[in-house]
Amino acid sequence: MWRRVASLSSFISSSNCSFLAQATCRLNIWESLTTGIAQQAKGVIVPKEKTPFITFVLGGPGSGKGTQCIKIVETFGFTHLSAGDLLRREISSNSADGAMILNTIKEGKIVPSQVTVKLIQKEMELRDNHKFLIDGFPRTEENRIAFERIIGVEPNVVLFFDCPEEEMVKRVLNRNQGRVDDNLETIRKRLKVFEALNLPVINYYSQRGKLHTVNAVGTVDEIYEQVRPAFSALEQVVG
Repeated sequence: MWRRVASLSSFISSSNCSFLAQATCRLNIWESLTTGIAQQAKGVIVPKEKTPFITFVLGGPGSGKGTQCIKIVETFGFTHLSAGDLLRREISSNSADGAMILNTIKEGKIVPSQVTVKLIQKEMELRDNHKFLIDGFPRTEENRIAFERIIGVEPNVVLFFDCPEEEMVKRVLNRNQGRVDDNLETIRKRLKVFEALNLPVINYYSQRGKLHTVNAVGTVDEIYEQVRPAFSALEQVVG
């Protein structure tokens, strides 16, 4: 069903609807596909499965996207999946993939797409919720393509937290969370990689009518006031 639903995305995005109108239209069509209750030969009614509602949350390190995800979860009941947290958890497991991920992050490079997508997929399959915030992914066009190929669905909404580089550097250095990648040299590398590789992803989703850009400078509450309307308008249809 995920693959059948995903095939509708190009049809929906080709319209001239606004960001919120497209997202609502897309979800209504998806719900109509999954609402039909199948009847088996013996007359047994099989309840529908909820179509996943996926929001990608993009922004450079220190843009505040993780903090805003917490508020979205509290208000709208999404499950928050942080790509960075999943990678760090894999590192701490001392697996072969974990060692590779650690070396890649230290060099300020992007972890192979399939590795990250598989970690995200595993977490999605373990959750009962159908509403997901996927934080810090996709970071590249390769990431985006791998997600759509492996998971078989496109995101409904893409949030982009737009924040000046120096502000992001200041925030990361001040957060003091003991992360392996929270040092000035690695931060600069990560920001350069982010700028070079993330812009095509942002442009792609802008053209698809799925992008909601947030000015990520201000207090947490001021920034959230830009985020909240995107979800408030969808709350009734998302469920």
